[in-house]
Amino acid sequence: MSGSISRNNAIQAVIDGTYVETMNYIDNPVTEFYGCNVFTDEVMKARLPKNTYKSVKSTIETGSTLDLNAADVVATAMKDWALEKGATHYTHVFYPLTGSSAEKHDSFLSPDGEGKCITEFAGKLLVQGEPDASSFPNGGIRDTFEARGYTAWDITSPAYILESDNGTTLCIPTCFVSWTGEALDKKTPVLRSMQAVDKAAQKVLTLLGNDNVTKVTSFAGPEQEYFLVDTNFFFARPDLISADRTVFGAAPVKGQEFDDHYFGAVPARVLNFMMDFEQECFKLAIPVKTRHNEVAPGQFEIAPVFETANLATDHQQLTVTIIKAVAKKHGMTALFHEKPFAGLNGSGKHVNWSLGNSTQGNLLDPGTNPHDNTQFLIFCAAVISSVQKNQGLLRAVIASASNDHRLGANEAPPAILSVYLGAQLADVFAQIQKSGSATTSIQGGLMNLGVDSMPELPRDAGDRNRTSPFAFTGNRFEFRAVGSMQSIAGPLVALNTMMADALTTMGASLEAKINGGMEIEAAVLEVVKDVMDESGQVVFNGNGYSDEWQVEAAKRGLKNLKTSAEALPELTTPENIAMFERQGVLSKIELESRQNIYQEQYCLKINVEANLTERMAETQILPACIRYQTELAENIASLSAAGVEGDKSALQAVTGQIAALTSSVAALKEVRSKHIEDALEECKYFSSTLLPAMQEVRSAADALEVSVADDLWPLPNYTEMLFIK
Repeated sequence: MSGSISRNNAIQAVIDGTYVETMNYIDNPVTEFYGCNVFTDEVMKARLPKNTYKSVKSTIETGSTLDLNAADVVATAMKDWALEKGATHYTHVFYPLTGSSAEKHDSFLSPDGEGKCITEFAGKLLVQGEPDASSFPNGGIRDTFEARGYTAWDITSPAYILESDNGTTLCIPTCFVSWTGEALDKKTPVLRSMQAVDKAAQKVLTLLGNDNVTKVTSFAGPEQEYFLVDTNFFFARPDLISADRTVFGAAPVKGQEFDDHYFGAVPARVLNFMMDFEQECFKLAIPVKTRHNEVAPGQFEIAPVFETANLATDHQQLTVTIIKAVAKKHGMTALFHEKPFAGLNGSGKHVNWSLGNSTQGNLLDPGTNPHDNTQFLIFCAAVISSVQKNQGLLRAVIASASNDHRLGANEAPPAILSVYLGAQLADVFAQIQKSGSATTSIQGGLMNLGVDSMPELPRDAGDRNRTSPFAFTGNRFEFRAVGSMQSIAGPLVALNTMMADALTTMGASLEAKINGGMEIEAAVLEVVKDVMDESGQVVFNGNGYSDEWQVEAAKRGLKNLKTSAEALPELTTPENIAMFERQGVLSKIELESRQNIYQEQYCLKINVEANLTERMAETQILPACIRYQTELAENIASLSAAGVEGDKSALQAVTGQIAALTSSVAALKEVRSKHIEDALEECKYFSSTLLPAMQEVRSAADALEVSVADDLWPLPNYTEMLFIK
């Protein structure tokens, strides 16, 4: 057995396997218990009076104002249902600007004055709560001593029961706002943006001649990538505990170069975890669909079926919570950092996004002949226009210290925002831009596999492009640049808002042309041509990873915001402030608060990593290296005493590497000693100076890892963490 004592103990614990806690499987078919812990439409219909049910249903489906008189009835039914599920407490779950979930639990129980208790849950408690808002980030909206904040029931996201080892809790999804009404959370802007895009989309659909137009909803399906490491290894790595990524670690002798992990057989232990995780999701009606190995060893992915953007956002937060909890029961820790292991593929949270309603269907479905589909053409053109005009905003909403490690790397879309349409759609829009109309659509045809027993398979008219940050994938767009640690709320708010703005502008132009006597189809084609003339440069079907694209993008005038320090100021450009206020989604003060919070989080994250780098180098790595240096020196001295000339090359090499590590740590300390007041300047300094200084320490330490005797190295290495399951 090689490695330090703590490292050996971690390896032995994995081998012994005493950590595994087997969960109880539900024997019934999943169709029988799916959604059993959710206050579903079926539950409401069975428990609410008919008039109350209709009122609630109308609010959910059409966006009509909630009838507060119905709240008491709903609260009583919800309480009784929760009590039957074993709940004693309820909580308003909300999502502050930290990006995590927050909750405060209150009991249903009240003393009756006779030594017993009664259960109470009034409508006012369901509709509104008042958690202390002073300790949540607000970005300067209010002073710290101004503590009042409110949670408000989001009726469009169903309440649910969350199980724990000792009982259950009724969870009520809510918005979180300040005493003065500003959004302090992720949910409120999502709901506002959904309302904005609904209004703009309905107007365009009506102009297209549709007599029956229902509420237009944005839909999302976020793919979640993550790593799993044995918890014993996790606790032996201070960097994973505090930073979610390894700030040190030499490349393993075998990584992902064989491409043998992607879609490979899921390890038995991981498959057991996945099945338990999925069972918990099914009980909460989270429609997880896909599970598989990802490209890097130790990396996996889960993907759900499409849901409304609001519900998808809530379920995504809950999914991460469940993954962490279930992984822990199986003796593993889930890592959601975008780049937990240097040199290996990082993790994204690809957000598939579309618009649709019950009368016109999926508005981004091109059909077989998209050149004849005026509805699709106008909505797809709106996407192209909105991405071109809001490149900086899209880059800003995926900006974070952790995602900067991934964007632009070999597996991740670059920081240049472009749109991939595929061969078929690119040809259709090129025809319109060139001549003002399109007469043909490239067809996919059939594919013969050359095996007589196999039928011909249908082939799509266009390929997929994994290098594009914003790609059309058949009937939706996939925002691939979103980071795995991020809430999908920010990207969805941006997509919905900028789409609403584009549709508003294009709708006004379309209306003017139709009112001027132009036929609807001709008016649509002219509006689409105008969009392509103005925004066509954002369409790119090539290799987004290539150096040539960096040059070409610059010629096209596309932004290349490589770091969060460059990207975050885009949140508060005059154009973006005007757009968000115009669409009623975020005010100037709300945008400024978000920028301040995200800049602060960026610097705090990097500062923690810098602290870790310095401390681990001095207290773990240097002592181990000096022990090895001493062993080498003592061995040479022993040989010399015996009259034998020892080989000093290893000692000289290690001595030089130790000197490099020592000097780089000293340089890092010097860099960290500088204090900067201005938030933007601090971000720039951390990006341009502090991160490179940390990398110098890492480079020196990683060189020592492959030089120092393995039995002295203090940290579990990449091979152990990634391959021992």
